[in-house]
This record gives sequence, C-alpha cells and structure tokens, in this order.
Amino acid sequence: MEFLDVPIFDDDIYKLIVRLTINLVFLYLVVGVSYWLHQQNHRQVFNLLVMNVVVFFICFTLKKLDLGLGMALGLFAIFAIIRYRTDAIDVKDMTYLFVVIGLAVINALSNKQTSYLELLLTNSVIFGATYLLEWRVAEPRKVKPPKLASYEVVYDNIALLHPDREEELIKELKQRTGIQAVRVNIKQVDLQKSNAVIVLKYRGKAIR
Repeated sequence: MEFLDVPIFDDDIYKLIVRLTINLVFLYLVVGVSYWLHQQNHRQVFNLLVMNVVVFFICFTLKKLDLGLGMALGLFAIFAIIRYRTDAIDVKDMTYLFVVIGLAVINALSNKQTSYLELLLTNSVIFGATYLLEWRVAEPRKVKPPKLASYEVVYDNIALLHPDREEELIKELKQRTGIQAVRVNIKQVDLQKSNAVIVLKYRGKAIR
C-alpha cells in the first residue's frame, strides 16, 4: 500500500528498531559510563547524545540511496571542518565526539554482509577501549583536602606572632586553648593594647 507513491509500511522498520536499539545501548555505555564517570560535563553529554542520534538517522535514511562509504567519509569531513568553532573543545571531548559519530555510522550503514554478532562485537570493542583507557590512562581526580574549622581568639602575646616563631605560637595556643591548630591567621593587631585577633585553623568539628 502506498500514499503519494511512497509506501506506508516497509520491512526496513524492523532493521531500524534493532539497529537503533543497539546504537542507543552502546551510546549509553560510552557516554553514560565511560565518559560521565570521568568527565561529568553536562553540556558535552547533551552534544554527544544528540550528535549520535541525528547522525544515525541521517545515515540510515540516506542508506537507501547507496551512498555508502562515501557518505560516511563525507560526514566525518564535515564535522572535522565545523569543529564547533563557536566554542573551544577539549581534545578528549573531540575524541568522544568522533567515537559517537563512529558508532552511529557503523550501526546505521552496516549491511547484510555484517552479521549482528559482528555488529555487537564491534560496538563492544569500541566501548571496551574507551572504558579501559579512561580507567588506566585518565588522570586521577584531585582529592580535595578536608575543610578546616576556624576559631577566633584574642591573643595577648604578640611577640610570638613573628613568622619565625609559628611553631612556638601553635604549641602555646594548644596549651592554653586545647586546640591543635594546623595554621594560624592573624586578623588584626592592636599595638596599643598589646594583643591581636587571630584565627585558629584546625581539623575537627567547629567549636561554637
């Protein structure tokens, strides 16, 4: 049955559903697992997802025109020229962009000569390579040092405020306040009253 010389239903819809499912599953693995666990860039995740889906449908729709490999190479050339010049993109983000475009092209343009087992294996290798390389090669996340609590006191021995006597100052403050300060910041000095307002930085719960 046709409408305006266009078939209403085509058996290719089943191929579309199967290939789209495979594409989305491995897209989730590459972007949602490999990329997100190490980058966590919301904006780039959106770009990767939309780019993959759009390229997949472009390739699958134009596949019937028998453009084949030439169309795939043309797509890569177009995106290589554009390169999102309106914004600077990290090299790794560009690599992931290339990966998701590659997934879309592979899953959309594979023909009868490519079995589903080969298709699954190809997608698995791509995901496995990105995940393992991220796990083994990616820079480890910087561990933030624990936040120090603060306690402000008025101190009367300004002679110990000299930078060279910091250890003596911390030792005396521990004896007088019971606080093991890690760092001491001088907030205000009053030479007339011979005292100073200092802030003790220490590890532990804040003193109220």
